[in-house]
Amino acid sequence: MDKQKLIAFENKIADLFNKAKIRAPIHLYSNNEDQMIKIFKKIKKNDWVFCSWRSHYQCLLKGVSEKILTKEIIAGKSISLCFPKHKIYSSAIVGGVLPIATGLAFSNKIQKIKSKVFCFVGEMTAETGIMHECLKFSKNNNLPIHFIVEDNSKSVCTDTRKAWSMKKLSFEGKKDKFITYYKYSLKYPHAGAGRRVQF
Repeated sequence: MDKQKLIAFENKIADLFNKAKIRAPIHLYSNNEDQMIKIFKKIKKNDWVFCSWRSHYQCLLKGVSEKILTKEIIAGKSISLCFPKHKIYSSAIVGGVLPIATGLAFSNKIQKIKSKVFCFVGEMTAETGIMHECLKFSKNNNLPIHFIVEDNSKSVCTDTRKAWSMKKLSFEGKKDKFITYYKYSLKYPHAGAGRRVQF
């Protein structure tokens, strides 16, 4: 799955949404294909991937076929895509995947399972208490987990830094064994594809 195919897939989903072929919320990626491809070079088939309501790219890069993914999105599951066979799980609940991902990493360590957990969160979710607690627990127990903070500067339509009165966010620019942080910009709105009102 290369950059052009990722972009083409999201454009196709945007078109289906604007034609009212998808009757449920969608959250589309854009302008972060290079970062995603780089991250997924480190993710093995046996590793787990957890993500939020914006997860089309993760599914494709984890091996879910475009046909199956499109079918699930049309069925209204864009913001809660789960494919156990491919070891990918997403949730529309803010911060919902964090304790599950941390718990799985803890279980893998106890059972000595050779599998790593990768957990994607937005920069607003990264400022919540559950993120800081899960990261602290993961570091203190040296769990096989890596958190990816994706910063598009927005929490829905609110500027994240203004919301927290912060010039620099907690994980901004940080990169270590447990954290990868990157910035990107969306060409699409927070939800939908820009033309059709979704509700």
